[in-house]
Amino acid sequence: MQIRIKCFATLSDHTPQGGSLQLPEGATVMDAMTLVGLKETDVKLIFVNSKSAGLDTVLADDDQLGIFPAVGGG
Repeated sequence: MQIRIKCFATLSDHTPQGGSLQLPEGATVMDAMTLVGLKETDVKLIFVNSKSAGLDTVLADDDQLGIFPAVGGG
């Protein structure tokens, strides 16, 4: 299956060229993160199709995955 993935802010270098990622059926958010070189500790927020998701969320063909780091400022 193929999904669209976008990593934001300091994680943007992990977004694959073209923004698409090929995964086996039944793959989870964690599987996608591992494939692009992200660890659980790198990520603060995850969205699948604009809805909050977890690491164990099972992805489907054509899903849109957004991954955000913790952001600080002041």
